[in-house]
Amino acid sequence: MPDEIFLKEGERFDDLERNGYRIIQNPEKFCFGMDAVLLSGFAAVKEGECVIDLGTGTGIIPILLKAKTKGRHFTGLEIQQESADMARRSVAVNGLSADIDIVDGDIREASAMFGASVFDVVTTNPPYMSNQHGLVNPKLPKAIARHEILCTLEDVVREGARLLKPGGRFYMVHRPGRLAEIIRILEKYRLEPKRMKFVHPFVDKEPNMVLFECSRGGKPQVRVEAPLVVFEKPGVYTREITEIYGY
Repeated sequence: MPDEIFLKEGERFDDLERNGYRIIQNPEKFCFGMDAVLLSGFAAVKEGECVIDLGTGTGIIPILLKAKTKGRHFTGLEIQQESADMARRSVAVNGLSADIDIVDGDIREASAMFGASVFDVVTTNPPYMSNQHGLVNPKLPKAIARHEILCTLEDVVREGARLLKPGGRFYMVHRPGRLAEIIRILEKYRLEPKRMKFVHPFVDKEPNMVLFECSRGGKPQVRVEAPLVVFEKPGVYTREITEIYGY
């Protein structure tokens, strides 16, 4: 089928450097960032497991996890219909419609939609900015992706905890500046942090991202892993980053 059939005005294909997979994006709306790629490299999905990605955007995390793991099935939940439509077409163009479902819906209603204790793994790259922080982008799709306009951090954690089977794993990327709040909310919903990894732009700079693995109902014990450094020098990725990207 010609590529043009899959693309709409303003859209393009981006090569994911994995299994020949591509993703449809519209730079005027929202394009996935490094945080989504790093989360897909941090998340551990075992053979036969079922995964849901909350706020999947254009479907980057389910597609990458399908490429990198032996998970049985992947679901992406997205409230913005335009993004969900792009995700669905990306799944189709890669021949993954039997392995990945893209569902239109509100994160706040996720457990009502799918039921409780049904997934082995939950992943999420939620909006980082609360309504009290940061300038809100006037272009709504980007604003929704970056600011807690349609859901809060607590909404995401609450629904993620409800969706997980006992002992299931919750993976999230967020900002270190909200670390204390994040830990409080995770503990409120019995998602016990098990692994944390800070991401630094350069070795001598403060972290600007933090990756979490939490277990539903796990015992209190967290391992802080060696930090991930993005750049050796300006414009040059570290070896670990190139491995995650698959270059």
